[in-house]
Amino acid sequence: MNIDIIKQAEEFVRTELGEDATGHDWFHVDRVRQNALFIYNKERTGNPFIIELAALLHDIPDEKLNESAAKGEEKLESFLQSLPLDTVAKNAIKDIIDSISFKGGQTDELPSIEAKIVQDADRLDAIGAIGIARAFAYGGKKGQQIYHPAIQVREVMTREEYRKGKSTSINHFYEKLLKLTSLLNTETARKMAESRQKIVITFLDQFFQEWNGTHNENAHS
Repeated sequence: MNIDIIKQAEEFVRTELGEDATGHDWFHVDRVRQNALFIYNKERTGNPFIIELAALLHDIPDEKLNESAAKGEEKLESFLQSLPLDTVAKNAIKDIIDSISFKGGQTDELPSIEAKIVQDADRLDAIGAIGIARAFAYGGKKGQQIYHPAIQVREVMTREEYRKGKSTSINHFYEKLLKLTSLLNTETARKMAESRQKIVITFLDQFFQEWNGTHNENAHS
């Protein structure tokens, strides 16, 4: 039965997010699922079925991908009600999805080890080469500039400011992406993040060299 439920979830997510252009498409969801199962297999803790299902559904109710937060929650609730799951499992999945988003850096106590694993898996996909690509895809879709020196990095934000405030794609690296590695929950995810974090830092160094018209003395002419 669990295999059938997973297949239903895959089809549902492909239908809902398959053509998303903000970096929250099916391929993102599938990477998060694979990351989560990899972390589970290394850590050997938690319920793998709950982890996989929550990973697959984690972006379904996302406010920025729906008309409103309420509409997103209704969409998730409706799908969960269609599955042959008991109330405990449904509530566990909803609790995971509700607790794992960044929310402007506001930290919530995560309800379970499954939530910690899914959150780590999602955050890993926001750093590294793919994280860089996703940041610009989302910023462009949102109508943000790549960078503007006059727009300051926001150090402290409410959840509302994080969602709706004025920023740039480059600022997003400082407001969120560079912070994620230190916020990871599991040792496995922290190890996975090391090379990804280095790529982001190298990219930003190169970006500002080019922006400022400076040249790396070690570069060959």
